[in-house]
Amino acid sequence: MMTIRINYQKKVSKKTSSSNLILFADEKFNIGSSKKYLSTFENSYINDLLKACDLKKKILVFELSSKKKIFLISIKTNLKNFDIENLGSELYVTINSLKNTEYTIISESVIENHHNFIAHFLHGIKLKSYEFKKYKTKKKFHNISIFVAGNKNKPTIQTQIKFRSLEEGTFYARDLVSEPGNILHPDEYVKRLSSLKKNGLKINILDKKKLKKLGMNALLGVGMGSIRGSYLVTMEWNGAKKKSKPLAFVGKGVTFDTGGYSLKPARFMEDMTYDMAGSAAVVGLMKTLALRKAKVNAVGVVGLVENMISGVAQRPGDIVKSYSGKTIEVLNTDAEGRLVLADALTYTERKYKPKFIVDLATLTGAIIVCLGSEYAGLFSNDDKLSKQLLNAGEKVQEKLWRMPLHKNYDKLMNSKNADVQNINYIGGAGSTTAAQFLKRFILNKTPWAHLDIAGMAFSKYGGSLNSGGATGFGVRLLNELIEENYE
Repeated sequence: MMTIRINYQKKVSKKTSSSNLILFADEKFNIGSSKKYLSTFENSYINDLLKACDLKKKILVFELSSKKKIFLISIKTNLKNFDIENLGSELYVTINSLKNTEYTIISESVIENHHNFIAHFLHGIKLKSYEFKKYKTKKKFHNISIFVAGNKNKPTIQTQIKFRSLEEGTFYARDLVSEPGNILHPDEYVKRLSSLKKNGLKINILDKKKLKKLGMNALLGVGMGSIRGSYLVTMEWNGAKKKSKPLAFVGKGVTFDTGGYSLKPARFMEDMTYDMAGSAAVVGLMKTLALRKAKVNAVGVVGLVENMISGVAQRPGDIVKSYSGKTIEVLNTDAEGRLVLADALTYTERKYKPKFIVDLATLTGAIIVCLGSEYAGLFSNDDKLSKQLLNAGEKVQEKLWRMPLHKNYDKLMNSKNADVQNINYIGGAGSTTAAQFLKRFILNKTPWAHLDIAGMAFSKYGGSLNSGGATGFGVRLLNELIEENYE
């Protein structure tokens, strides 16, 4: 297990300068004023070694003794925030392979014109350090202390709270996605959401009985085959001074997806524990907003179900009446996420009358065929909201690619026996027709965006800011959307 402790110091003490030092340099590895923290011998030794080093690397490590290493990090001009975070991530990979436990960052050498360099650098280290080792019986503990010396570039308390809140929200989302299906079933998920009341969120839980009374038969149909409950949970954060319309975020929370009677192949079915990653992103976002006391009104809505097989499970060909009043022919029980979202979207729009709705879901394998694991698919009825999301995604490198919606796709989802069918049997445009289906359940022309995150929620191999497994995709993206445009 990895624990990283960050400590800020006003000055570089003699004890600190004798430990492992992290210094920032220019593109040619000139360390400038940071030379004063090294002895004459150390400066001379490093200069000699630099002559034989590959200066194209971003990080160079010099071992001065068994107890002291010098890390030189090359800083290019005009770095973006995500570039700095990636440098932090790369440093973490380096120090994680070492046995050393204490490091000192000389913050005085940071580029003068970059706002919050140290905060973004540490953010990258923390995000990369996440591990899910909860069920390992033999745990290896590795604690790292990082001292940030010098007041010159120290992040403000408010900035520290912001990044810490964002990390906690992202890690909470990753934890939820990482849990196995036998642990995080809908009943347990609801208990965990209830615990978020302590963070200042208003939690409201609609169980089967309440959902049935409301007429949410599309959502309920998905969970019919499970012995677990089915729920719609709302999380409200009211941080704006005035009672303005909230921003709404809706997540698909299928805690395990067998595919129902339209059974998935056995190979890779174990990955279907992450079919609730859309809901986890919404939960992580709401926790982040509460922890950092965001000056905005927001609501998170998640539909929690388990798609199983039993004698009472939903069958292909069943027809259900959704909360909107529209009837749906369920031709494929493995196209279940859109049924959950259909009721959740209409309920969110009717109850909260929000400024906009953004939903997130691991909805289609087709989006992975199209975009792989580089971009999530963005579908929207609103150009302004789309542009804001695209810009936010670029800033935090949780990238989106806008995909088409068009009324001509509707004919592929029209049913002979009901108002709409849940799959396109003709074939093609799998992600678009799924989004076109969802669009029918936005009844009052509310600005809406659907993010298909099937290729982004889980990484087998790891990415720049995660070490493999659950990514928490969506938390940082949506926090950036709010921070840049609505606070």
